[in-house]
Amino acid sequence: MAAGYVDCHCHMTAEEFSQDTADVLEGARKGGVRAVVSVTEHAGELERLLQLSQRYPSYVMPCLGVHPIQSKADGYHSVTLQDLEPALESFEKYKDHLVGIGEIGLDFTPWLTPTSEERDEQLRVFQIQLDIAKRLDLPVNVHSRSAGRQTIAFLKEQGAEKVLLHNFAGRPSVALEGVQAGYYFSFPPAVANNDQREKLIRQIPLENICLETDSPALGPDRQERNIPSNIFIPCEYIARVKGLSSERVCEATAHNALQLFPEIHLKMNE
Repeated sequence: MAAGYVDCHCHMTAEEFSQDTADVLEGARKGGVRAVVSVTEHAGELERLLQLSQRYPSYVMPCLGVHPIQSKADGYHSVTLQDLEPALESFEKYKDHLVGIGEIGLDFTPWLTPTSEERDEQLRVFQIQLDIAKRLDLPVNVHSRSAGRQTIAFLKEQGAEKVLLHNFAGRPSVALEGVQAGYYFSFPPAVANNDQREKLIRQIPLENICLETDSPALGPDRQERNIPSNIFIPCEYIARVKGLSSERVCEATAHNALQLFPEIHLKMNE
């Protein structure tokens, strides 16, 4: 693989990209992004994502997952087994096209998941998808908002080994439990806007760090759409925090991405 960035977590099938997907991906390529790992939040996105990955077969790398928070016309709700049901057949059907399972995980934000029953059902949906990932021998792309400690504990309890904790915001001591388990942590452009994550990033070894944009969210400006070409921002921030060159961080994080998502390497060389 040539030198360059790997965006380990973005949403290329988001509505925000529906009008100019080709331009956004071309801009990413020109910006040095060598591959983008695009995740889903619900089964309805899968067909669009697979079509996109077929148009860009060595560039857009698809993950399928059902997110812990689901959006509907009347707002947001904590994921249910009913939300997962439409995706179950697709995991098996499209397993040879996927580089990972995601975006899956836990979100215990109090106003989104107020009851213990909802949290229990989230855990069940998460567990089923972890079991699928294990059976298909695929890594997991994991969300852990307001649930960093619970997510890492559950991943370890379930025997998950190939794990990316995207946009992790938990305590450094909790992250280090993930490091000991061999998990990876990725950070988006928004981390450069304040220094809340500085201590966390300083303590996580570079060998366990990947880059992401979470496009179209978590960009450098909350009011503007985030794009994969912004991936240089977390790279430069991590380099500054760790006292390393941006080139070293770019190279190391791309290497880590290929370790975690070996299917990327295969697809890039098809």
